[in-house]
Amino acid sequence: MTRIITLALLLVIPSVAAAQTSGDMPVAPSLKQNVVVTGELVRIGDLVDNAGAAAQIAVFRAPDLGATGTVGVQRIVDAVKAHDVFAINTRGLKEITVTRASRNIGNKDIEERVASAISAQYRIGEAKNIGIAFDRDVSGIQAEPGIAAELAVTRLSFDPRSGRFDITLDLPGSHAVRRGALRFTGIAAETFETAVLTRQVARGEVLRANDIVIERKPKRDLAADNVADLASAIGMAARQPLRSGQNLRRGDLMKPELVARNEPVTLIFHAPGISLTVRGTATEPGTEGDVINVVNSQTKRQIQGVVTGPGQVTVSSMKPRITASLAGSEAAIGSQRRSAQ
Repeated sequence: MTRIITLALLLVIPSVAAAQTSGDMPVAPSLKQNVVVTGELVRIGDLVDNAGAAAQIAVFRAPDLGATGTVGVQRIVDAVKAHDVFAINTRGLKEITVTRASRNIGNKDIEERVASAISAQYRIGEAKNIGIAFDRDVSGIQAEPGIAAELAVTRLSFDPRSGRFDITLDLPGSHAVRRGALRFTGIAAETFETAVLTRQVARGEVLRANDIVIERKPKRDLAADNVADLASAIGMAARQPLRSGQNLRRGDLMKPELVARNEPVTLIFHAPGISLTVRGTATEPGTEGDVINVVNSQTKRQIQGVVTGPGQVTVSSMKPRITASLAGSEAAIGSQRRSAQ
């Protein structure tokens, strides 16, 4: 083997001299560190820069589509020697990586294709609102990088009552994806967004942003007054105790209580040109705008007022009534005017 290498080097020397005479310096073959291939075979030119006429010779089988493998440098050196490629600059490497390029069709892409097919053929709702649950884990599909076609449906069956589907897909033009190999079964259902509690909430407790998440759930599991956005729930209070994981309904929420039962409150009396405040005690809780009963601490009488702020109830009087004497005087004046006419 030593003689062969020596001979090869001697054969290279005249070439170097000739190149120097012509003013062009030859570039020695150099090993690449990270290699990406698109076909099933790894060629010398994929592994070695300046491999010359041997560049198109295949020496290894490529990894699976989308996969990456490693090859020891010594294996590469031994493999290319058989094709008269010597004196490789290994750059001190011990191994190199080889990745086979691919077009990745992910789980989400497959879900969307199944949903759009069921939506178009069975009209159970918009494709974006159809949730897909496969019977087995779906890790995605690796196809040749040059394939631009979309997934095609070759067979589909769907039961609207149970939601079960059975579908077979194909990728036209792909040799890696064989017809009939992409069969998926599972359940499809129309879904909508809903606000879901992340913790248990007591009655009257005010909801914060981290108490709620938005999830998609089947339409059959949601109420007509389902809360579908965070803005409608944040800052509202629970009307009754709520459990963690519960879907929020508008009937579950109320404005935060500004007045508690048996809480001392400020009673504000409003009349034209007059405003009076006294102390009182609320006999029932209330949120902003609620009409509640309050006991006037001075008169001990129970009256009704509107909750207008924390610990504050406003009582507005009716318009002033015309007194009997004033009304009689106005009537007499009117009679005298008619007599004079």
